[in-house]
Amino acid sequence: MATVHFDGVTHLYPGAPTPAVDSLDIDIADGEFIVLVGPSGCGKSTSLRMLAGLESVESGRILIGGKDVTGLPPRARDVAMVFQSYALYPNMTVAQNMGFALRNTGMSKADTMVQVQEAARMLELEPLLDRKPAKLSGGQRQRVAMGRAIVRRPQVFCMDEPLSNLDAKLRVSTRSQIAALQKRLGTTTVYVTHDQVEAMTMGDRVAVLRDGKLQQIAAPRELYDNPVNTFVAGFIGSPGMNLLDAPVRDNAAVLGDLRIPLPHSVQTDRVVVGVRPESWEVTTEPDSLAVAAELLEELGAESFIYSHGITEEWNSRSGKVVARVDRRFQVALGDHLRLRPKLDEIFFFDGATELRLC
Repeated sequence: MATVHFDGVTHLYPGAPTPAVDSLDIDIADGEFIVLVGPSGCGKSTSLRMLAGLESVESGRILIGGKDVTGLPPRARDVAMVFQSYALYPNMTVAQNMGFALRNTGMSKADTMVQVQEAARMLELEPLLDRKPAKLSGGQRQRVAMGRAIVRRPQVFCMDEPLSNLDAKLRVSTRSQIAALQKRLGTTTVYVTHDQVEAMTMGDRVAVLRDGKLQQIAAPRELYDNPVNTFVAGFIGSPGMNLLDAPVRDNAAVLGDLRIPLPHSVQTDRVVVGVRPESWEVTTEPDSLAVAAELLEELGAESFIYSHGITEEWNSRSGKVVARVDRRFQVALGDHLRLRPKLDEIFFFDGATELRLC
């Protein structure tokens, strides 16, 4: 186990106009499970590959356990990688796949089997040790890939979207298994995903990246409750936060018929009003947001109404306004509704810089 430190790390792919990763600074504690999340092309996988030694570092340093490994080859870093594609040898059994790296280091067959069986017990793979990958399900193959990393007992686990090839139900069960296993092993883990729900449910902390730059790193609840800018606010949450561009008049944000008083510290002529889907109330009061329902998404215990605005004095950055309602709430497509945000649950962002105001 070890700490990991990204110290101003930058990577530029040949021919690219801008860095894939730009001056990344992250400190990861010993035994911490940290998730790198963001949209495609944000630099999260490149960051992980630099940690593993699979991509070069143009500037900055990477330290593992306080040791500068920036110039070391992958085999010298004591890092185990779990890939999206499993990368299993098709001609080998599960036991042979899991023990391959150990045998290559010169470990005896008997000692290798002891460590393979120990990992197999953790991952519930004991009945499958004699099977070959072609006879396994996707979830079983991913557990074998995990087992191959575990038997090495590395300082750091690197996991690059390991669940993306699994179906939705299996992803849910497997992510809980991975999180529980990491707690049991206590191995420092850096996990990459584009799925923010996965990130929020697994990580001790979550690092949100955009265009190669770190936007915010914090515990999942902190990211949700205190996003530093509109990108984090809109990306974290499912569905994400409603971000409504609004002009400011008489120290109030104007959203059609709705006037939202601004704190006196806010001095600007345009703001972005942030409202979580669960922070809307359906009302009949005139001082509210007039919308027309476009879609009702029923999820059993709750429903989400997707609607568009009726006035032109404001606009939603997603093109829609999403409100969470009780599953018993009835609405037909095209129905006009009025929504009012809970005043103590509103976020304000600067219309120009997109940074959080309050």
